[in-house]
This record gives sequence, structure tokens and C-alpha cells, in this order.
Amino acid sequence: MARKYSRRKFVTAASIASVVGLAGCSGGGDDGGDGGDDGGNETGDDGGNETGDDGTGTNGGTQRLSWHAGGTGGTYFPLSNEIKTIVEENTDFTLNVQSTGASVENVGSLANGNADFALIQNDIAFFAKNGTGIDTFQDRPIENLMGVATLYPETITLVTLQGTGIQTVDDLAGATINTGDLGSGTQVNALQILEAVGVQDFNEQNTSFSQAADQLRNGDIDAAFVVGGWPVGAIEDLATTNNINIVPIEGEDRQAVKDAADWFADDTIPGGTYSGVSSDVDTVSVQAMIATNESVPESTVEQVTAAIFDNVDSLTIKTQFISRDSAQDGMSIELHPGAAAYFDA
Repeated sequence: MARKYSRRKFVTAASIASVVGLAGCSGGGDDGGDGGDDGGNETGDDGGNETGDDGTGTNGGTQRLSWHAGGTGGTYFPLSNEIKTIVEENTDFTLNVQSTGASVENVGSLANGNADFALIQNDIAFFAKNGTGIDTFQDRPIENLMGVATLYPETITLVTLQGTGIQTVDDLAGATINTGDLGSGTQVNALQILEAVGVQDFNEQNTSFSQAADQLRNGDIDAAFVVGGWPVGAIEDLATTNNINIVPIEGEDRQAVKDAADWFADDTIPGGTYSGVSSDVDTVSVQAMIATNESVPESTVEQVTAAIFDNVDSLTIKTQFISRDSAQDGMSIELHPGAAAYFDA
């Protein structure tokens, strides 16, 4: 049955998955597991974290750090594994990269110390640090959340299959829409956009990007929101087996979205990014960023930050955006002293 969403209802829905994680903010504890495509399995060498006196795992002369990414079908996960390689080649740290439900969940993991670093969206960082925006954080600021660097625009991609008749955002009225993992930044953004353009009656589904692609293939949903730097692997794979349509967010709709939330910016998905989509598609974006928590030692954050930004040429993902010069563009929260030491040097 179609559901109507008010702003209060959508922020409540976006909060459910991370309430448990944030409940441990003041006293540590488990965040209840991660909801990434691989079931939350870590890709690090030891499959887990041990905690030393300084909050990081140790193994002889090597310190293990936990890095929380996102679903395996998005950009966070493969980029995080490239960062893992760079950090491990240029420091004495090892990174355990974990697939998760992304931004909101990652904030909870940073807050209770289950993650040392994580990728999140700049809007979610602002909400969390300031105790506003969504019910998870309303009047419950995550005071130990700190910024490291911004990375690249996270494009909002609204994907459907040709033949659904969905050509504009307004056509989503009455549709079944996957808005991303429950509690993710993708879900928050999707519901903000739908509200801004006046789409209230729709059926909501919540899964990872890869599962959303399968739902489109199977005809279980009409459209899906995906937030990530293009090209997104799950959409690339979908486009090889199905004729897709990227629905533009343009004109009055795009202006309404930007008026509703000032962290949205104009963005364009270039023609040819996905098979069968030959023309540029206008949309909006937020910003991906690296975050940490204040308990991670200053020297650790400075070394990890230096390893990444002194070796950007070793990355293959989003290289046209990631640089030391642009690493504070769109930074929405206070920098960790270790990051400030690197960028101020």
C-alpha cells in the first residue's frame, strides 16, 4: 500500500537502523552489525580489530585500524580498498575495510569507537555533529565526530528501466521506489528529494545498491535512488543486461531540491557513463568525506591523511576530484587536529 511521507516521518524512518549504534555513544558497545552487500564481512587480513591502549589494534610493530566504507555495489567500498593499499604501503598501519550501510550507520560506528575512520556524506556529518536534521541526531549531537577531508561529489542517480514510463521525478507518484539501505545517507537524500518536489504517495523499499539493481531486473520496483560517485558499479552491471533510463533532476525540480537543503549542488552525469545513456543527465549531488573520532591519536590521523593525499596518483577511482588542494571543499564539521596538522603544514 502506498505511504505518505511527511518530513517528520521520513527522518524517523531514516533513523531506525542506526539507533542501536548511537545508543552506545557515551559508553561504547556494539552497533549491532553492518548491513553491507557482503553481510558486514571485513576484508582486512585478520578479520577483526583488537584494541590497544591508544584505541587501535596492535600486532607487533603494526597497528590495525578499522575503516568503515559502504555497500560493495557503490563507490565507498572499492575506493576504501584502494586507500587501504596506499596506507599500508606508506605507513605502519593496516586497515580493515568493512562493508556497511554507509553514512548514518558509519557515524554510529565512529561515535561508539567501532570504527577509527569512515566514509560519510557531508550533509550527514553536519546533522550528526550539530544534533539536527534527522531524528537519529536530533538534540543528540555526536560531539566526538571530526572531519579529515572531503573527496568527491556524490551524485544522486535516479535509475529506472526503459518501459516504466518514468521520465521525470514527478512520475514517481504511486511508484515502488528503492531509496537505499534503511538509515543510510542515500535514504535520507532520496526522501528529501521526493518531499521537495512534492511526491508523497509511493511504496518504499530499502536495500543495498546491488540488491536494488536486482529488484529492477526482476520488476519488483519501478525506480531506485543511488548516491555515489559515477560510475556506480551496480548501475554499470544493470546497464549491461537491461535498457536503463537515468531520470533527470533538473529545472524547477532541481531548484526545489536545492532550496530545501543547501548542501545539494548541481551535478551532471556525462553521456556515455552508462551503456545506453548517450546524453548528459542533470541531477544534484552531495560530497563524500573521510571522518574520524576525536579519540584517534593526532599522529595516527596525520599519518593516514598524509599517506592518502601524498599518494593520490596511486588511486584509480575519482582521481579527477581527489586532491590536497580540494580536500576542504564542502567540509561541514571541525577538522581533527591530525588532519589540520597535515593540511596546515
